[in-house]
Amino acid sequence: MAMASSLLCIPNCRSLVVGPLTILRTFFTTHQTTKFCSSTSFCHTNSSRAFSLPLISALSTPDSKRYSEEYGRLLPCPADNFQPRIEHLVVKQGETILDFITKALDLPPLYVADLIHFGAVFYALVCPKPPLTATPEELKLYKEVTDPSVLKMRPSIKGKTVREAQKTFRITHTHQFVEAGTYVRVHVRPKRFPRCYEIDWRSRIIAVTESYVVLNKPAGTSVGGTTDNIEETCVNFATRALELTTPLMTTHQIDNCTEGCVVLARTKDYCSVFHRKIREKQVKKLYLALAAAYVPCGVMTHYMRPFRMAPKVISKDLIKGWNMCQLEVLECRKVPWPNGSVEEAYGIKDISWPNKEFAYQCKISLLTGRTHQIRAQLAACGAPIVGDSMYMPAAMAELASPGLNPFGEKKKQFESEAHREQAAEEWAAKHGKEPGVAIGLQACQISWDDGDHFYDAGPPWWAQ
Repeated sequence: MAMASSLLCIPNCRSLVVGPLTILRTFFTTHQTTKFCSSTSFCHTNSSRAFSLPLISALSTPDSKRYSEEYGRLLPCPADNFQPRIEHLVVKQGETILDFITKALDLPPLYVADLIHFGAVFYALVCPKPPLTATPEELKLYKEVTDPSVLKMRPSIKGKTVREAQKTFRITHTHQFVEAGTYVRVHVRPKRFPRCYEIDWRSRIIAVTESYVVLNKPAGTSVGGTTDNIEETCVNFATRALELTTPLMTTHQIDNCTEGCVVLARTKDYCSVFHRKIREKQVKKLYLALAAAYVPCGVMTHYMRPFRMAPKVISKDLIKGWNMCQLEVLECRKVPWPNGSVEEAYGIKDISWPNKEFAYQCKISLLTGRTHQIRAQLAACGAPIVGDSMYMPAAMAELASPGLNPFGEKKKQFESEAHREQAAEEWAAKHGKEPGVAIGLQACQISWDDGDHFYDAGPPWWAQ
């Protein structure tokens, strides 16, 4: 068995619980609170569910049996996503990752193998530092398992700083060995993409060359995968549709809810070549956006808060440290709002926009390439994209109460950076959730080398 020793960077997590003597299990979802219940369990509660998880020594309980029966296999893919669930574990005794997770979480071995295949399991040689919200008990446990006297007994950490040993890697094989003291993160309910199984992928291929493939990406799919799912991706399904022996590679991303042109490299060399073209601004992308209100033509400039998580907060005025976002609206024309059957077919949620007689199709050239840029900028102008359940609620709130957006036309003055950050958090809370399938946004054209390579996605979903 191969010793797990390579490392990656770990993202911040909302909750971390570790155990110095045995495995401690945690259950958390977004917007929940955590409390220390006793020396043998942790309780995690939210508005809908309270869950107390015992130590591994007490796994043979009736509740444990029911808990295991909830999980079979990851395929076939469910039509809807489950509520996210992430477990944080510490290995007491070295063994294979499959055996460890199977026993620690009382999950069927085939389900655990599926999770590993999906890329939903990660490890670090040493437990990451708990977040600021950690309890004194959690901090105490963390200090015990990262005590220098404990760490110096582990040969795998020799020559590494604690910070280096706290970086995470994805587990790739069921037989990978994890030694005592290893931290393991398991995304038990990974994000799923049922649309992948509904698409005729061969019909979505725009072009195939020796160096790359151009795909008309369907909305509701991921180009290269998510943190917890690298299986249900455009890259994998396009590779299989073309019966290629070498997997395609991601060269750039568009949002899961966006459709349109994506370039996938066939070789590592061309992947590097295309990345360089993007850096040198040799790649030109045009988008079609279906806006809920008229958008004037011309260059639009905003400044985006440098925060990794969505929704993205942007300001009309320059703020030091915020990233400039620019796009150019080349044309904007009135079109019929998609009818109910079309909206239903593409998973468009009814967000109660006041006027659904007409929408406005805008052709947009991206001058900068920020995450959610078009969506955030159009919403900030009072013309959110049709179906955008994340940004449209905030735009509607501003229309109903002008000046509510502290970074809009009627900007507010802030006494300090802390006050501005608080205002940004409060404004972000006015936004909704990420769309489930599609929004009115298409990467309609992509070209590079001064137009020598030019590809068009064809009509967007709302025009078919």
